[in-house]
Amino acid sequence: MTDYLVPGILFLTAALALRRKENAYDILLGGAAEGMKLLLTIIPALILLLTAVHMLRASGAAELLSQWLSPVFSRFGIPPETAMLVLVRPISGSAALAVGAELMAQYGVDSPIGRTAAVMLGSTETTFYTISVYFGAAGIQKTRYTVPAALFADFVGFLAASWSVRLLFP
Repeated sequence: MTDYLVPGILFLTAALALRRKENAYDILLGGAAEGMKLLLTIIPALILLLTAVHMLRASGAAELLSQWLSPVFSRFGIPPETAMLVLVRPISGSAALAVGAELMAQYGVDSPIGRTAAVMLGSTETTFYTISVYFGAAGIQKTRYTVPAALFADFVGFLAASWSVRLLFP
């Protein structure tokens, strides 16, 4: 079914354009041009975020920071082993998936750590990526309270993930 989704959308677009007596090719070309303009506004932020995440992991700074924050996470009921995931998830989804995969490989997918990592990945967002993409696309430069509110929501998501795994899988 999904194999026919894109061809179906293209056929529907062409049929609607023919019905309205419009040039379907020009309409699709215009949409592609708008997409390229959007891509040009997003790419610098993506390159910056991916470079920053790689530098933090390669330098060992992320590991050091997660060691420092482990006692804080323990106090809130978040497993200290997931500290690196908590730090990386708001910045990069791919780096967070890599950290989650490492945790699951090390502790097992059915372990409390593996389950907590999986729920954390599913219940939180790549905050900085999302803000940079959507605000960049909309031309918004001042985020005001967006970043603190989004990071607080991520923290609540991490707490809820930890507590729900502990509650549902004793």
